[in-house]
This record gives sequence, C-alpha cells and structure tokens, in this order.
Amino acid sequence: MLRALLQQIPYFTPDDIAAFEPLWKKQVHLNRYDFLIRQGQVEQGLYFVTSGALRIYYPLPDEDICVGFGYPNTLMISFPSFVDGKPSAYYIQALRKSELLGISKTDLVNLMEERPNIKRFWYEQLEKALVGKIEREVDLLLPEPEQRLQRVMQRSPHLFQHIPKKYIASYLRMSPETLSRLKV
Repeated sequence: MLRALLQQIPYFTPDDIAAFEPLWKKQVHLNRYDFLIRQGQVEQGLYFVTSGALRIYYPLPDEDICVGFGYPNTLMISFPSFVDGKPSAYYIQALRKSELLGISKTDLVNLMEERPNIKRFWYEQLEKALVGKIEREVDLLLPEPEQRLQRVMQRSPHLFQHIPKKYIASYLRMSPETLSRLKV
C-alpha cells in the first residue's frame, strides 16, 4: 500500500522509493480505542495508515474536540509535538482496529537532507495540511450547521465512509442529534 502511494508521486525516482520505503519500519497495530499517542507524550514519528480509522482530538472536561482524522492512505501525526519536540496537547486514538507504518523523525529529517525529492514531498504534505486547516477554520466560522456540513461533504465525502458520525459531529462542532437531522 505504501509502495503504491510512493509510486504515484511523479517526481519520485526508483532510488527515492528504494531509500524512503524501508525507513517506514515501525509497524503499529491498534485495537479499537487504543492510542497511537496520548496527551503529554512527545511525538517521535510520522505514520502512514494502512487500514482502520483514527481521530485526533483535544480533550476538554465536558467533551473531546475532534480536530482531524486518519484512514487508509493518509498520514497521521501530532504535528505541533513533532515539530517542536514538546509534549502533545492531543490524543490520537483508533476508532476501529488499525494498522500503521511509522518513520522516525530522525530518519525523515536525515533523508530529506540527502534526497531533495523527499523534502519536496514533505513540503507538499505541509502545504496540503495548511490548506486543509484554513478550510476547516472557514468551516468553523460559518454560523449554520448546514453550511459546515455541506462544505465538509464537498471537500471530503470519503470521511463519511470511514468515520462514525458522532466524531464527525464533534469535528463540525455540532451535536450528533443536529448532524442526524441534517440527513447525511
């Protein structure tokens, strides 16, 4: 699965793939509700989801706020912790049995120094993440739940195939009942 994704990147050479793929050596198997990372841990790796579904959430006393999701062929990371080396403010939790491959931060950084195409790939992932966060910010600023739902359905219809609706409701900052009334 990872190899297929890497082969789809048009500027990756066979040598890039041969250098990159073996570094994803950490195999992670999570059962439903297991944690990939807990609040307070320092993120040391980047993960590729091969199967399952996960959520990234920020805990509050009364609720958990979902800020993102992972499903097959996506990358998962507690990004602020990964970048600054500080304890994560977030949890990453499996919503069902999930399998991931991990690459260490050290291996990723070292390979980016050696191979410009790997650095380009990383920057493209960062750009996509930034655009996604800006779109999400717009979603959250919209006053009507219908508008928030419509935008997410247009941008990420696959989300509804992988993620339980109660977590999508949290992500959209609405109650599960409101989401149900909107007839997803």
